Amino acid sequence: MLKIEAPMDWQPYDTEGLERGGRWLVTCDHASNAVPVEVIPQGDLGLPDREMERHIAYDVGAAGLVRDMARRLDSPAILGTFSRLVIDPNRGEDDPTLVMRLYDGTVIPGNRDADEAEVERRLDLCHRPYHAALGALAARRGDTVVCAIHSFTPRLSGRAPRPWHVGVLYAGDNRLAWPLIRRLREDGHCVGDNEPYDGHLPGDSIDRHAIASGRLNVLLEVRHDLIATADDQAKWAARLAPALEAALAETHL
Repeated sequence: MLKIEAPMDWQPYDTEGLERGGRWLVTCDHASNAVPVEVIPQGDLGLPDREMERHIAYDVGAAGLVRDMARRLDSPAILGTFSRLVIDPNRGEDDPTLVMRLYDGTVIPGNRDADEAEVERRLDLCHRPYHAALGALAARRGDTVVCAIHSFTPRLSGRAPRPWHVGVLYAGDNRLAWPLIRRLREDGHCVGDNEPYDGHLPGDSIDRHAIASGRLNVLLEVRHDLIATADDQAKWAARLAPALEAALAETHL
């Protein structure tokens, strides 16, 4: 069994299914809205609970979906255990949005005075150990396929509603994404092709752990109102996991 050493008693990631034999690695960068006291001593960023329950703090519904999908794929999963408002694990270390001060109309008081030294401290406590663990899992076998799971809000403040049920995102590597898009559309889903976001973000998790090493990969964005409950998450896992397996088989890779 693969063992990953934690850098401290609290660890910035949770793993599941390390003993499973499947070739998938299912990741959830934004699984949690927690503000760990090990990182932020006061345990909050100055925001009320209603703001921390929004998509600005984490990917609503994604954690349960990831755990169910990993079981169905007989593969391991890794999930971040800190809010992306603490520091965003799906950003490169030099990305200006690594520590957000304003997100979808909400000012983040606890990040207002975060200087270079504070960002470096959060990198050491959260971002770097998370990616070290993710990298170790991705390297556990030579044919790992990375599937990153995120969720998106049905509507950003002041923007038009987003119609897609699920978005399939990819950068330069569409070997897995294109057959998956076709299969999901054939199943009757409204599927975004690199929507609601473009799949290319230099230094993000997929770029770092899949594209850089040539691993097959895909990033799925599920609209979070569709995975708000455990039952909804199980239903979507039951749809997505077999579609992923079929798309992978189609690549013959």
